[in-house]
Amino acid sequence: MAVETKFVVVRKGEEKMTFANKKDADAWDKMLDMADAFTDWLQQHQPEMGEAQAEALGLLLAEQKDAVQHILRTSKLPDAVKESADAPAATNETAAAPEKKVRAVKAA
Repeated sequence: MAVETKFVVVRKGEEKMTFANKKDADAWDKMLDMADAFTDWLQQHQPEMGEAQAEALGLLLAEQKDAVQHILRTSKLPDAVKESADAPAATNETAAAPEKKVRAVKAA
C-alpha cells in the first residue's frame, strides 16, 4: 500500500482544493487571500454590487494579478492578452487560461 501526502486548502471550514505539494497549496491560499481583499475592497467602493459579483470579480483580479500589475504599471494590456484577443482562432478557454498553471484536484 502506498502512502500519499496531500495538502488541502481550507477556507471558512470548507475544503477548497487539494494539492500534491505545499508550495502549490500555499500559492493557492495566498491567491484566495488576495481575492478576499479585492472582494472586500470592491464591496466598500461599490456597495450596489452584489456579493456574488464582487466575489467573482475579486477572484478574477487575484487569478490575473500579473496582468493587473502590468496594466497598472504601463496602462497597456500585456502582450499575451493582446495576442489572444487578436487571434480569431483562439477559443475562450485559451484566452481565459491563467498564465501560471496550478496542478490541483478539487476536494470532494
